[in-house]
Amino acid sequence: MTMPVGPAPVDPAPKNGRRPRKKLHIVQLIPNFMTVAALCAGLTAVRFAIEGRFGLAVALIIAAAVMDGLDGRLARFLKSESDMGAELDSLCDLVNFGVAPALITYLWALQGMRAEGWIACLIYAVACLLRLARFNIGNRQPDNDSNSFQGVPSPAGALLVMLPMFLAFAIDGGQPHATGLVALWMAIVGALMVGRFRTPSFKRATIYAENVSFVLLAFVGLVAALLTYPWTTLALVDCAYLCALAYSFIKKPRPANEQAGPEA
Repeated sequence: MTMPVGPAPVDPAPKNGRRPRKKLHIVQLIPNFMTVAALCAGLTAVRFAIEGRFGLAVALIIAAAVMDGLDGRLARFLKSESDMGAELDSLCDLVNFGVAPALITYLWALQGMRAEGWIACLIYAVACLLRLARFNIGNRQPDNDSNSFQGVPSPAGALLVMLPMFLAFAIDGGQPHATGLVALWMAIVGALMVGRFRTPSFKRATIYAENVSFVLLAFVGLVAALLTYPWTTLALVDCAYLCALAYSFIKKPRPANEQAGPEA
């Protein structure tokens, strides 16, 4: 006997008319706490720049970059990844690495230029926005290649755009010079952020186990240099990254059809 086909049975509603609520451990919210803390650091960096305390402003941008690098990994480790967390991270990145560095640089060197300096700030901030939008559309990795990026990532762009400031404080006590070049540099960094060329990614870099001690010593040396000669060290780190970009641009990977070789 054939039974009539009808709609699928519906689970009865809870007695109190409410759906069961999902519980989360407080520990699973730590990545979101870090994301919000990074946003607070970026906004506070702007405040310190308004007060002329550019050293503290740069330190907070670096702190925001460190927290940005850790919150995603921590979310995966705690199995607390969510769409909301991903959107929070992207929105905070726009403020921390797009808006805040642009305003800090403007307050440091470009106020006297008026229109030209502000246009450079807008170009850089909008470039950061476009990059993050492209990043989100591409499932948080534009080309799905975990070993490299397309264009300069936003945290690196924030440090690069402040390179003139690092050099000025390292050489001449922070007095801005050649403000027109500073504005031009902001526009160039914005173009690097939305570029389609390969840039190195260190997220999955590996080392041999026997070299761990050397890496730890190098890290200690970097931290000591940052604490002792912060401006010079930051300028050198930026220059090293620019050299890595140049090397990646020169050593472009061959197209896939050339790498495959002749068919068997």
